[in-house]
Amino acid sequence: MSDISKMSFEEAMKALEAVVRDLESGNVELEKSIALYEQGAKLKAHCEKKLKEAEEKVAKITLGTDGQPTGTEPVEGL
Repeated sequence: MSDISKMSFEEAMKALEAVVRDLESGNVELEKSIALYEQGAKLKAHCEKKLKEAEEKVAKITLGTDGQPTGTEPVEGL
């Protein structure tokens, strides 16, 4: 497993899905299940962080009086 903090959102989601599949299979020894659960928790936290970062980057286009875009501003509520 590579460093979770360096994973893209998509990579982390794919890894998290694999962890869930392994845990749901019921064919994993107890010690490995615990390690998988811990890894899954870290992957989930990383995905949540990536989503939060993406939300904060979302911006709406501001229009001037002539209807032309003049820039962006943060979305309200973030």
